[in-house]
Amino acid sequence: MCSIFPRSDWLENRLPLMDIAGIDLSATPPSVRIPERFNAAHDLIERNLRAGRARKLAFIDDAGACSYGELAVRAARFAAGLIRLGIEPRDRVLLCLKDGIDFPISFLGSILAGIIPVPLNTLLAASDYAYILADSEAVALVVTEQLWPQLASIASGARSLRHVVISGEGPRRRGIHAFSELQADSPQTLVPADTQRDDSAFWLYSSGSTGAPKGTVHVHSSPIQAAALYAQGTLGLRESDVVLSAAKLFFAYGLGNALTFPLAIGATAVLMAERPTPSSIAARLRSHRPTVFSGVPTLFASLLASGALPARDELSLRLCNSAGEALPEELARRWRERTGVEILDGIGSTEMLHIFISNRPGRIRHGTLGRPVAGYEAKIVDDSGAPVADGEVGDLLVRGPTSARYYWNQPQRTRATFLMPWIRTGDRFRVDEEGHYVFAGRGDDMLKVGGIYVSPIEVESALVAHPAVHEAAVVGREDPDRLIKPQAFVVLAPGYTACAALAAELQSFIKSRLAPYKYPRWIEFLDDLPKTATGKIQRYKLRERCKPAP
Repeated sequence: MCSIFPRSDWLENRLPLMDIAGIDLSATPPSVRIPERFNAAHDLIERNLRAGRARKLAFIDDAGACSYGELAVRAARFAAGLIRLGIEPRDRVLLCLKDGIDFPISFLGSILAGIIPVPLNTLLAASDYAYILADSEAVALVVTEQLWPQLASIASGARSLRHVVISGEGPRRRGIHAFSELQADSPQTLVPADTQRDDSAFWLYSSGSTGAPKGTVHVHSSPIQAAALYAQGTLGLRESDVVLSAAKLFFAYGLGNALTFPLAIGATAVLMAERPTPSSIAARLRSHRPTVFSGVPTLFASLLASGALPARDELSLRLCNSAGEALPEELARRWRERTGVEILDGIGSTEMLHIFISNRPGRIRHGTLGRPVAGYEAKIVDDSGAPVADGEVGDLLVRGPTSARYYWNQPQRTRATFLMPWIRTGDRFRVDEEGHYVFAGRGDDMLKVGGIYVSPIEVESALVAHPAVHEAAVVGREDPDRLIKPQAFVVLAPGYTACAALAAELQSFIKSRLAPYKYPRWIEFLDDLPKTATGKIQRYKLRERCKPAP
């Protein structure tokens, strides 16, 4: 439990140090007024103090809870501690933290001081940590005590790194500080850095699946824009909500779900340090009774298959949302039948900060990702950049107010992705006859079978509709004539046994639902599919399995 609570006279009588954003949800799209002189952390904290939420819980983690008033004090003290170390505005501070209250304190405190926090995936390889430390030229690292041993040798070789802050007890020696000591003897208030709405506020390193990780630079205005347009305008998040996110805070999806969105609305977020397994999620669904759960398709499937999912009368959920991969229609149907709650499927990206195409509550079109969120525009183009004909598959471009500015130190990749004002997503889509966007896979995942493009997503969605299939992934494989045909990798549901007869049954099942040329010529049964830390299927590993032995 946070031990510091601000004086009531400070909360009630102090003068605002900087204006905060204004939101008009009655407008279409919601109107967001961002003043030119603007600090994102100050906005997210100050709006709750002005609304009288100082004693309301902002975060609940494995060790306790933190109110909005306590958050304001601790973030200000953390900011003052960074300044006392000699860290200057626009310097980078890496956050390698498990989800807990120290994460929002570090993230918001850094931004308050005009210092740029860079959240790190806590599951990266040593080579990735070394690359990001060098690429970001970070001067400080804030790290959970349990993660420090694997980073210690890497940190010692980083030229720019001057300070390490350990969340936990940690060692005591020159250049290494305890998280609690950094905040000691600091004032309860801090004049926020005089930042502008278009100044760099924080970075997020996007996936390195297509090369080295890319430092994606986001500005101060983006979190509140995303909160207004998606969290309030589309998801319908409320002040009374308790939010649980399976995606961790170091991901763009999780950062919005469990930090910036709840703070923007005045809700409460539940944070968990451990991995989001069916048992760990089920425990929080019972103990904290969240009203909104943000997950990914593989986790929803695992919860249904595990038997751990609480009964309806043990749940307080009113809404779920999903991103990361397209949600199969059959999975969405089974979740609704089991829980009585809809899943809003959508798509976002690190470059756009959060979801920009989504289904709406009460207006879900299964098998699609819905329509563009109000305030965003999308178009589908061919290889030359021209719009495709209705119903045809092409590359998705998007634009909106939460776009990142560029990739740090990556001019060529910046030019390829940031077409200004459009962003090239790298995703393939088509639009159905009612204007809903249908995901066809990543650009490099599409298969061309007999001269016709086949979407792996479409075949996978058909496969999981069979009761024997828990999960499925489809990739391309060369046949003896060196022609590409679909191969499926299948994880069976409990009670089913892998055999040739079942493989043949699944092939016939697909032929009965899709055009015959789309059926998988080979089916391989696996215990698990390879996945990233966000739950996305790593199809490149499956493609490696399909290659003939040298």
